[in-house]
Amino acid sequence: MLFWHIFLAFFIPGILGYGGGPASIPLIENEVVDHYHWMKLAEFSHVLAVGNALPGPIATKMAGYIGYEVAGVTGAFIALLATVAPSLILMIVLLNLLYKYRNSPKVKRLTMFIRPTIAVLLGWMAYDFFADSYRSSGWIQMVALAGISFVLMEKVKVHPAIVIMAALVYGAFFMAS
Repeated sequence: MLFWHIFLAFFIPGILGYGGGPASIPLIENEVVDHYHWMKLAEFSHVLAVGNALPGPIATKMAGYIGYEVAGVTGAFIALLATVAPSLILMIVLLNLLYKYRNSPKVKRLTMFIRPTIAVLLGWMAYDFFADSYRSSGWIQMVALAGISFVLMEKVKVHPAIVIMAALVYGAFFMAS
């Protein structure tokens, strides 16, 4: 039954996460943290941070890690399969249909209605991370990291990957002490 739950936890966000990894992350968070309680929000935010720091699609990296944590190698395989299965199925079965109606005004309107929903889900997830960060490390750490990250990326034009790595190193030292 655990393997079936792992499959569903990643298959459902794969189906509903229209827009790729960023759209799937709040859905995965809902399944992993709120529904199945495999992780706490802080653990999920750490997995998300590591997943963002590594190259490649975020949803598959998170699925592999979470699946492994929950049920070992088999869990990782099932989670990865469940993450990519919706895209594979849609590509194989619906490719001709999608190609035929790609310029349809109704399809374009549907896409425009989905985008605000994704924005709300990402905003809610960001708020949850913000609140958890405030509770766990305090407002000084949180504001300092956010402010320094903003200045480095927007004013100094440091690549976001470098800022993420620096924040990860800082977090490792801060969490160790």
